Amino acid sequence: MLQYSYGNEEYFVSFFGDLFKKNKTDAIYEIKSPNGRVVVTFILDRGQISYFVKKDERLVLRQSRLGIALKDSSPLADGFSVVRAYSKSFDETWKAYWGEQHIIRNNYNETAIYLEEVDKPNRLLTMRFRAYDDGIAFRYEIPAQPEMKNMVIADELTEFAVDVNSRSWSIPAYQPDRYEYSYTEKPVSQLTDSVHTPLTIDVGATYVSIHEAALYNYGGMTLKMNGAALKADITPLSDGMRAYVELPFSTPWRTIIMGHDDLDLTSSRMILNLNDPPRDDFSWVEPTKFLGIWWAMYVGEWTWAPGERHGATTEHAMQYIDACKNLGIPGLLIEGWNDGWEGDWLENGEHNKFMESTPDFDMKIVSDYGRANGVEIIGHHETVGFIDNYEKQMEEAYRFYKDHGVRYIKSGYAGSKMTINGRREFHHSQLGVLHYQKALELAAKYGIMLDVHEPIKGTGIERTWPNLMTREGARGQEYEGGALSPSHACYLPFTRLLAGGMDYTPGILDVSNFSKRMATTITRQLAYYVTIYSSMQMAADRPQIYETSYPDLFEFIRDVPLRWERSIPLVGEIGKCFVVARQEWDGSNWYVGGVTNEEGRKIELYIDFLEPGVNYIAKIYRDSEDAHYRDHQLGYVIEEKLIRNGDHIEMYMAPGGGFAMKLKKQ
Repeated sequence: MLQYSYGNEEYFVSFFGDLFKKNKTDAIYEIKSPNGRVVVTFILDRGQISYFVKKDERLVLRQSRLGIALKDSSPLADGFSVVRAYSKSFDETWKAYWGEQHIIRNNYNETAIYLEEVDKPNRLLTMRFRAYDDGIAFRYEIPAQPEMKNMVIADELTEFAVDVNSRSWSIPAYQPDRYEYSYTEKPVSQLTDSVHTPLTIDVGATYVSIHEAALYNYGGMTLKMNGAALKADITPLSDGMRAYVELPFSTPWRTIIMGHDDLDLTSSRMILNLNDPPRDDFSWVEPTKFLGIWWAMYVGEWTWAPGERHGATTEHAMQYIDACKNLGIPGLLIEGWNDGWEGDWLENGEHNKFMESTPDFDMKIVSDYGRANGVEIIGHHETVGFIDNYEKQMEEAYRFYKDHGVRYIKSGYAGSKMTINGRREFHHSQLGVLHYQKALELAAKYGIMLDVHEPIKGTGIERTWPNLMTREGARGQEYEGGALSPSHACYLPFTRLLAGGMDYTPGILDVSNFSKRMATTITRQLAYYVTIYSSMQMAADRPQIYETSYPDLFEFIRDVPLRWERSIPLVGEIGKCFVVARQEWDGSNWYVGGVTNEEGRKIELYIDFLEPGVNYIAKIYRDSEDAHYRDHQLGYVIEEKLIRNGDHIEMYMAPGGGFAMKLKKQ
C-alpha cells in the first residue's frame, strides 16, 4: 500500500486506488480531468462529506460543505461511511441538431462514492463527481431504500467556498421581473441576497461559472453568502419546502466551469454534455428566422388589444406574410390574435383563451395563406403565469395549432409569479420547473418547437429535448428605450449565454425612433445575430424598414445562418466587449460579430481560423468613424476586402456600437 498525506492525517492507497484511514468514516477521493489539470477532491472526515477543487495545482474552491436537509429528519450530511467507490472514464463525440457547435466531444473522468450511515436508519447516499478539462460537476443520488420511499427536501447544504474577495457578476433572484435585470459587479462577500446562476467569478488565475445542469423536478439553484462561503439556495415552494420527491432521485448537476480567462468560459459545452442524448427522433426539428407582428406595438403604431389600432388582424397578417415572402424570411410570429388581451392583461390572464380569436382575425385564412406562400406561422401562447388556466387548455391548444399547420410556438409567462394549483409560486420553483417540462414534452408529442419567454433558466436540457429551440431569460431588446445600456450585451456572453441560446429579438434598424430610442448603433444590430446565439432568430423590426430604408443592411440579417459548425471566441472582456467567429453548419463560409460597451474601441483581429491558402471575400458592416449610440446611431460603412488565413484586421467599434462580417470562400 502507498502512503498519502492530507493535512496532519495519514492515509493509505488501497489496491483499487481509494484512500482510507483504518476507519472507513474517513476517506479521500481525487477525480482528475482527462488532461490532469482540473482536480476535484471528495473528503469524508469523521463521517462528514465535503469537497474542494484545484486547477493547475492552485486552489479554486477551498473545502466546501455538502449535504441535503430533510423535513422531519436529520440531514444527509454526516455520519456516513464508504460502502464502495466506482470510477470510470468516458469519451464520445456526438452531433447536435442545432447549436453553436455541430460535433461536440464529451470527455470526463467520473467517480461515484456510495455512502451509508453508520447508525440507524442506515440511509444511503451516492455522491457522483465528474471532472472535465473545462470544469467539474457533481450531484446527489438518493436510491430507493427500506426506510425511505420519498422525501421532502427542506434545504440543500451545498457550498462553493471561493475567495470572498473575488469579483463576481450577477443578477438578483426572487424579483418581480424574474431574470430580467442588469448585471452588476460585486465582491463575492457582498452577495448577501440571493443571485441567479450562472454566476461568473474571477478567482485570480481562473474564471469560474457556477451553475447547474439537467434541472428536472427540483427548484432552480440560486446562490448567496452563508458565513464565509456561497451556499446553494434552492428556490422554495410557497410552503417553504424546496422539493417533494419520490425515490430513487437525483438532483441536478452542480457545475463549475473553469477557464484561464473570462473569454475561455464561452467555449465550454459542459452543461450540454451533462444532459442525456435524446430518446426519440427529433429529425423534424428545424431552426427558423421570423418577422413578427410585435415591434409595431412597442413603438405605438398598433396595440395587442382589439380596437382601431389592433395589430393582429387578418389583413395585417397577410401583409406580413407577403413581406416574409419578398424578404426571404421563412416565418411570421403573430401576437395578440387570441381572446384575452383586453384591459389589464397582466391581471386578467386567468381568463385567456388560447383557441378563440378576436373578431378581426381568422386563423384558418391566415395559416392557409401562409402555407400557400411558403411562410410558417409562429403561434403564440401568453399565459401571464396563470398555469391553472393554461394547463386546462394546453393540449387542445397544441392540437389546434397542429391542425392549422403551425409548428412553432412562442410562449410567455409574464407574471411576477405563477398560479399553480391555486398557489402563487416562483417560476423557477419545483412546480414551475415541472410545468415547463410538461409543456416541452407535450410540444414534442405534437411536433412543435418552442421559444419560451419568461422561462426557467437554461440547464442544457435542449440536448435531450431539441424542440426547445430558444428561450429568453434575461433582458432583451423589449427593454430598449431607456432600460438597456450598451454594456448589457457585453455581459451576456460571459453570464446568461453560458446557460444556452437566447431570443434577444435583434435586427431593429429603426434605432432612432423617438417612441423607443435605442442605446445602439445600427450595425450593432447585425452583430447580435453572431454574438447572441439562438436557433430561432427574429428579424424584429417592421417589414418596411427592411424593404425600403435599409435593404443593404437587411442582406446580412437574411443570410446569417441559424446553426454553426464551429464557434471561436476572438476577443472579449466581461462587460466591455465580445467578438466571436462562427463557421456555417456543414459549410465553408464564416461570420464574425463584435459588440462594445459605452466606450469606442479599436481591436486587432488575427484571422487564423480560415482554410489555409484560400481567398475569402470579407463583406464588412461597421460603424462609421463618427458613429455613436447617442449622437449618430445611423452612421455605418459597408466595405469588401480580400482576406486570407494569417491576416490581421483592425476593426473600429463606436461607443455602443459593433460590427458584422461575412467571409465567403472564393
